[in-house]
Amino acid sequence: MKQRKPKSQGLAYKRLPRRALLLGGLQAAFIGGLAARMRFMQVDQADEYRLLAEENRINIRLIPPTRGRIYDRNGQIIGQNSPSYRIVIVREDAGDVDKVIAKLSELIPLNDDEIERARTEMRRSAPFLPVTLADQVTWEDISKVAVNAPALPGVTPEVGLTRQYPRYEDFAHIVGYVGPVSDYDLSKLEDPEPVLRIPRFQIGKVGLEAKQEIALRGKAGAKRVEVNATGRVMRELDRQEGQPGADLQLAIDADLQQYAQARLAGESAAAIVLDCETGDLRAVSSTPSFDPNLFVRGISVADYRALTGDKYRPLANKSVQGTYPPGSTFKMVTALAALEAGVIGPGNTVYCPGHLKVGSRRFHCWKRGGHGTVDLNLSLKRSCDVYYYDVALRVGIDKISEMARTLGLGVKHDIPMSAVAAGLAPNQEWKQRTHGQDWLVGDTANASIGQGFMLASPLQLAVMTARIATGRSVTPRLVRSIDGVEQPSGAGEPLDINAYNLEQVRKAMYSVSNDRRGTAYRSRIIADEFRMAGKTGTSQVRNITKAERAAGVIRNEDLPWERRDHALFVCFAPYDNPKYAVAVVVEHGGGGSKAAAPVARDIMLQALYNGTPPLEAYPVADRERIKEQQKRLEGDRRPKARPDGKDRA
Repeated sequence: MKQRKPKSQGLAYKRLPRRALLLGGLQAAFIGGLAARMRFMQVDQADEYRLLAEENRINIRLIPPTRGRIYDRNGQIIGQNSPSYRIVIVREDAGDVDKVIAKLSELIPLNDDEIERARTEMRRSAPFLPVTLADQVTWEDISKVAVNAPALPGVTPEVGLTRQYPRYEDFAHIVGYVGPVSDYDLSKLEDPEPVLRIPRFQIGKVGLEAKQEIALRGKAGAKRVEVNATGRVMRELDRQEGQPGADLQLAIDADLQQYAQARLAGESAAAIVLDCETGDLRAVSSTPSFDPNLFVRGISVADYRALTGDKYRPLANKSVQGTYPPGSTFKMVTALAALEAGVIGPGNTVYCPGHLKVGSRRFHCWKRGGHGTVDLNLSLKRSCDVYYYDVALRVGIDKISEMARTLGLGVKHDIPMSAVAAGLAPNQEWKQRTHGQDWLVGDTANASIGQGFMLASPLQLAVMTARIATGRSVTPRLVRSIDGVEQPSGAGEPLDINAYNLEQVRKAMYSVSNDRRGTAYRSRIIADEFRMAGKTGTSQVRNITKAERAAGVIRNEDLPWERRDHALFVCFAPYDNPKYAVAVVVEHGGGGSKAAAPVARDIMLQALYNGTPPLEAYPVADRERIKEQQKRLEGDRRPKARPDGKDRA
């Protein structure tokens, strides 16, 4: 018997095709829409999405340029880039950072300041970026880290380049130093280059490194790297090397610079050696100095306090930054101003009783009993003050100030060093503008002997001396060439000063050093071919009261160091054919003839002989002392040991 299907089941079979058709239609519509969308994205918008994909996949990374090197005039290296070993850590690979750092500190010494700086960088950086934990570590430390790598996850030794100054203190004030770019450095720039934002990228902070930063820095390169979605580098695709910084050759003679530093050791002093023919600065010395390598990666608080707390001010560049009353070294300026104005002739005389009364005030000569009747030659040879008081009152401060600027005083010379001082050659307009007061005749008397408002740096005094010696507007040159391209000479054009008047002043300077009664006779040069002309100077840093003058002026030796007079000496040689001009200032050194002239003479001979001079160039009475001095200075100039125990070679 045939079984019949229930009625409900039959109805279900009838509905099934309609449901399938509906579902199939919906599925077909979805698939069709998806296919259309995929075609739109893959075909119609393929170029746009391909570009977006490439931008997400490819990153451009800067390659720091190699900094230019610095050489002396003879090719000796002054500033270079040396391999620097460092230890870096990647936070996401390290896991427990504190634990890893603790393990690492058991292997190599870690600086607490460096660790704290690294922690700060890690908090501000992506977890996959390397952060420096220790910098400038030794090869032995690198080996220890490499051997223990499995126990130090995320820690990697690396090698890079860092700035090094192999001459240490000798060139610190000239070259300066570099350091990592700071927020303050960036704030001074309107649109800083992207390379400056590379972590710990070094730029010049002071000195030549800062003034020639653009030339020394070079141009950054670039590399294309493939990164994943989180920004981690997967591989390098290609790179374009940058342009290295320019190499600079200085006019400085490194050996002469080293000698000048050694000769001034123990003093707060400065010395300049200027080539009269080219304007080249052969030596720019300032003592005491400091090791610029300490600043490259950040000087310690203890070291910095030691430098800033030293009363001799080792961080100050006294040779170009320091300004001092020029004292009697200024008398040539007053004499030339009077000669050019026709107020005096070389043979005109002035009587010196030991003082000159101006109004109700007495202006004293350094020699209490006076010098008697003196002319131009005798006034410079014996450094008579009254002669210059007298002629200055006749010629006036404005012409004296004008002559000072003609000879390079009161002028900021354009050399790439930090804080180059302009000095001061005051006149009537300056005092009215600056102090709101009229110029007084007493101001003129003080200015005539380089006191009062008058200020000059050792650099300016050397320029003044070179211009008197040559009759040309010699200008100082520090950089001799940039990437082999010679820089303009500083030989200068002839000065608008009567040649006869200049010759009279030069003859008087010759008498200062070579006449038995000259103030620098004891520091003369005996070698006939190198005879020297010069002028001593002593500038007061305190007022001498009327009571003290009546009782007898206190000797410098009996005063505290800070209240003693500054000692100065300027000179040029050879007299008949000037090759070099030298200026020396010894802070609180006392008399120029005693403290500054012997130093200047020794430095001058070292320059003239291009090395240690023969004893025959010195006076007989000095030769035994000079022999011992040469031995001592030779020892002082040998390479010293570095803190790590290695020689400073």
